[in-house]
Amino acid sequence: MTAASVEPLLFDPYDYRVHEDPYPVYARLRAEAPLYHHPELDFWALSRHADVAAAFRDDVRLSSANGVSLDPAAWGPHAWRTMSFLAMDDPRHLRLRKLVYQGFTPRRVTEMSDRIREITLRYLEPALASGDFDWIEAVAGRLPMDVISELLGVPEADRGELRRLADLLVHREEGVLDVPVAAMEAALQLAGYYSEMLAARKQKRTGDLTSALLDAEADGDRLTDEEILGFMFLMVVAGNETTTKLLGNALYWAGRNPSQYAKVAANPDLVEDWVEETLRYDASTQILARTAAADLEYYGQTIPAGAKVLLLIGSANRDSAAFHDPDAYDIERADKGGLISFGRGVHFCLGAHLARLEASIMLREFATRVRSFAIGESGIQRVHSVNVRGFAHLPVGVEVR
Repeated sequence: MTAASVEPLLFDPYDYRVHEDPYPVYARLRAEAPLYHHPELDFWALSRHADVAAAFRDDVRLSSANGVSLDPAAWGPHAWRTMSFLAMDDPRHLRLRKLVYQGFTPRRVTEMSDRIREITLRYLEPALASGDFDWIEAVAGRLPMDVISELLGVPEADRGELRRLADLLVHREEGVLDVPVAAMEAALQLAGYYSEMLAARKQKRTGDLTSALLDAEADGDRLTDEEILGFMFLMVVAGNETTTKLLGNALYWAGRNPSQYAKVAANPDLVEDWVEETLRYDASTQILARTAAADLEYYGQTIPAGAKVLLLIGSANRDSAAFHDPDAYDIERADKGGLISFGRGVHFCLGAHLARLEASIMLREFATRVRSFAIGESGIQRVHSVNVRGFAHLPVGVEVR
C-alpha cells in the first residue's frame, strides 16, 4: 500500500492540483469509488469507461436539460442559451440539431480544408522561422478561432478580441467555485457582438454559416434568433477552446515522448493517429455533467433524482478495462475503438469532424517541417478550468528540416 492510497480520496474539479495532473485521482476513483459523491459541491461522479459510455447513451434517465457544466451559475433550464442543443433533451434536442445540421454540414466543413491550411501556414511558418515560440500564443490559440470566425462570418479585424473573450469564458481563478465576473462580462460582450452580426445578416445574407442558419427550414419550422445565438456561443466554446487545447496537448505529449514524435516526423501519415491518441490520453474536455431524471443505482448506492452527475471522460479514456497500458502515450496504439472524447449516443459531438480536420491539417504541416522539437522548461502555463484541460502558454524550440 502506497502513502497516497491511505490518504482520504478527495476529488475536487476546481482544485489547481487536479488541473496539473488529474490522472492519479482518476485511477483511485475507478478502483476505490467508481461512484463518487462530493456532498459540499453537490455532485456524483462516474469514472469507469463502461459506466461513462453507458451514461452517455442513457439520455432519458441522465438528462442534459440543465446543461453540462459543474458551475452553479451555468446550471439550470437556462443553460441552452449558451450551450445550445448540448443543454437539451429530445425531442427539443433533435429538432434543433436537425435544423443546425442543415447549415453546419460535413460538406461545408470539408470544403474549408484548403482555407484551414492557408490559415495554418499564416501562423505556423513565421513561428517556425523564429525557432523558439509560444505554441499556444503564436499558432494553436489562433487557428481554431479563425476557423470558427470564418465559418460564422466574423471579419478578420474582430477575431483577436473574440479570442480574448472566449479565453475568459473558461478560465477559473483558484478558489472560485462558480462562473467568475470576468467570464460573465465576456459572455455578455460576445452575445452583444453576435446579436449585431445576426441582425446584419437578416438585412443582407452572405455565404456564411450565420446566413445558412437563418435560412434553415424543416416542414415550416425555423430557428429562432435565440437558438441561432445559442449555437454561435457553443461554437466559440466547444469549437474554439477545445481544439486549441487539443493542439496544445498533442504537442506537449509528443514533446515529452520524443520517440513517438520521431515516428510521425518519419511518416506524417501517422498524424491522424497522433490526434486520436492525444484525444484519448489527455482529452480537451475532461468532464461533462448530466442531471439524474430518476433515482439511479450504482455499486449499491443511489443517486437521487435531480442530482448532478459528472461523467469523467478523462478517467474513462485511461481505464485499463478499455485500453491496453492506458497510461502509455502510444501513437500507433491498436485499440482506438473505445475513445470517448466526443461522447456517445444522441449527443455525440457535432463538431468532431471539424476538430479532427483542423488538428490533422495543423499537425501534418508541423510534422513535415519539423525534424524534432523540445518543450521549454519554463513558461508553461495551464488553463485552469473545470471542464477543459490544456495550456494557456506552451514554449517550444524547433529544429526545422
